[in-house]
Amino acid sequence: MRTAAAEVTAPRHVALIMDGNGRWAAARRLPRVAGHRAGAQAVRRCVEAAIDNKVGWLTLYAFSSENWRRPPEEIVDLTALLRHYLRSEINELHRQGVRLRVIGERERFGPQIEAELEAAERRTAGNTRLNLIIALSYGGRSEILRAARRIAEAARDGSLDPAALEEEDFARFLATAEIPDPDLVIRTSGECRLSNFLLWQSAYAELVFLDVLWPDFGSAHFGGAIAEFNRRQRRFGARPA
Repeated sequence: MRTAAAEVTAPRHVALIMDGNGRWAAARRLPRVAGHRAGAQAVRRCVEAAIDNKVGWLTLYAFSSENWRRPPEEIVDLTALLRHYLRSEINELHRQGVRLRVIGERERFGPQIEAELEAAERRTAGNTRLNLIIALSYGGRSEILRAARRIAEAARDGSLDPAALEEEDFARFLATAEIPDPDLVIRTSGECRLSNFLLWQSAYAELVFLDVLWPDFGSAHFGGAIAEFNRRQRRFGARPA
């Protein structure tokens, strides 16, 4: 007797920590920038995999607030790669119906890149096939701290009653306001930590850690993570039915 196949449910929001560019380059005796360039190609494959799997929201951790501690020459390479990606990929993203948004301290990249980010957001604002969020100069702790400061200012001004503040109210002060919390967080390279990424938002996300280095990431890895997500039982603190 044939049994019905298990229904595959796409997570509404997948967040991804892209890790392993440097190790990928080192294993091939290449400069680190070669790993970052290969990682940019993996971003394209990841976006296509998200579309193919009917994921509505995809957040990529592209540059953390801690990454500014890296050597200056690597920061220059990463900034140049970001500028190149914006100029070379925005047409394709727009053609695919992808809406681009950026969270984090974009102003730290300078006025030219900040203006190009804003232009890319405006150009793709009407697209609905996939919401692509890029986290740039982003840190979860600093995001929560900024939200707390804004709430304190609102309370001081009398526009907010701290005693009436609920979790949903707090979330509206975060950079991800109006963006659903991630259902699935994937990290590549075999590391098993969040590294200050979406700390508030990932409270009930399923976590999947993959051994693949980011430049080797492809649709099979994305699909495998979704398959693992479907094997999990999400209870949100309640007992299973």
